[in-house]
Amino acid sequence: MKAYKIKNIAGNISLKLEENLIPEPGENEVRIRVAATSLNYRDLIMLDQAIDGSLDDRVPLSDGAGIVDAIGTGVTEWAMGDRVIISYFRDWVSGRFRSAYLNSALGGPDTDGVLAEYIIMPSSALVSVPEHLSLEQAATLPCAAVTAWHGLFVRGGLQANDTLLVQGTGGVALFALQFAVAVGARVIVLSSSDKKLEHAKALGASDLINYQKTPEWQNAVRNATSGEGVTHVLELGGPDTYERSLQSLAPTGHLIQVGVLTGFAPKPDLSIIQPLNADIHGIIVGSTAHLHDLSEFMLSHNLFPIIDSSFAFENANSAIAHLRSGSHFGKVVLRVSS
Repeated sequence: MKAYKIKNIAGNISLKLEENLIPEPGENEVRIRVAATSLNYRDLIMLDQAIDGSLDDRVPLSDGAGIVDAIGTGVTEWAMGDRVIISYFRDWVSGRFRSAYLNSALGGPDTDGVLAEYIIMPSSALVSVPEHLSLEQAATLPCAAVTAWHGLFVRGGLQANDTLLVQGTGGVALFALQFAVAVGARVIVLSSSDKKLEHAKALGASDLINYQKTPEWQNAVRNATSGEGVTHVLELGGPDTYERSLQSLAPTGHLIQVGVLTGFAPKPDLSIIQPLNADIHGIIVGSTAHLHDLSEFMLSHNLFPIIDSSFAFENANSAIAHLRSGSHFGKVVLRVSS
């Protein structure tokens, strides 16, 4: 089989396609013929960190879907030919998050990812593909969609008539927009691109703010909500946006901290949280149970992921470059097999 490996050659990081033996599943494991993978901003972070050599020969990417191709002993829940989605955290099946689960994040420093023709996964780390989705569409769900679901509903308790502020139009942002609209919440979207804002409007966004034209966008958010602020903020930016996100919150609001698009270690003034009786929720993707629940939600609401572009397996480095350009609207997908 073929698999991509991260290579650091004289300080130049790239993905190299290599030949490997097809793996065999052990007890409680299944082999998956990967049909498609999708890219996340986290994958760019991993590649940037690979400069220190810590990810040499690691198979990258966390998001994938495919077909059950072989079954190990003890597996009863899956059959040959089943269409499955691969969970981001191999070991976080359900329940509360534990620190030990971090090492099982696919495509990270400790665990190989999914950018290969065949992979082995525990049978407990898989979810059935919703019947209305293709394998390419299903491959977009494990990281971005689970993150939005976990933050908005599991931790944030989003309901109809709530108001959500979404930063940007990347993968997590667009899933959050679709989910919120589906339950009857109002969504305000920030972007630097009027064209992307119009796309967001077509998906159901009620208010659009170009943050380059309106740098003090927290004031625009308050104006749009009669001075009250929003019940939920999907905080994707990091240090450059955190203060304004806090200033956009309504009393008893929820700030869902997800992104690091402008860097790490924000140092905001959190004194506003107490008088607002507000909450901050730190979110790092979610469990296999979360993936199952959002898949059922997408089926019941007939929701489809927004895919920007699809690349052939041989063009993985081009797909990475396209994601890094920031020109995409929606998910970037790699087709691994037909």
